[in-house]
Amino acid sequence: MSEVLIAGIGNVFLGDDGFGVEVLHRLERRPLPAGVRAREYGIRGVHLAYDLLDGTVATLILVDALPAGEPPGTVTLVEVDDAARAELAANGTSVDSHAMNPEAVLGTLQALGGQVDRVLLVGCEPATVEPRMGLSEPVEAAVDAAVELALATAREVRHHDTVETG
Repeated sequence: MSEVLIAGIGNVFLGDDGFGVEVLHRLERRPLPAGVRAREYGIRGVHLAYDLLDGTVATLILVDALPAGEPPGTVTLVEVDDAARAELAANGTSVDSHAMNPEAVLGTLQALGGQVDRVLLVGCEPATVEPRMGLSEPVEAAVDAAVELALATAREVRHHDTVETG
């Protein structure tokens, strides 16, 4: 049976870039649906890519800061389609053991000969990614909403997979 992996990524030393890490810290204390794993990767992009190589993860839900020109704290869900995945992979082909962004993960995974069927991104508009510890007030206020969105998305994916295969 294929799994859903919710992966929190980002750098806690760059303010709101630590959003995905904080979401995963809260998510790890919650019960997860069957077939769903949650793991905080921080800046360990190569580790995430290697974890995806075994082929058990069909859907990857990345949680990260996502600058998109929205007001700080805005949480969005983005489906990374084939064209976007190809562009991300092409832009992230250099292997840096401390790089953690969707480009680095997908580029490294592709370079290692792996793939994941579906990639979704739960993102939050950052207020600041300057060197500092801790999230800004609007991004901190968005963490619980992102936890709920990641869980709801994982449940929906698992339900859809169960209906199609069952």
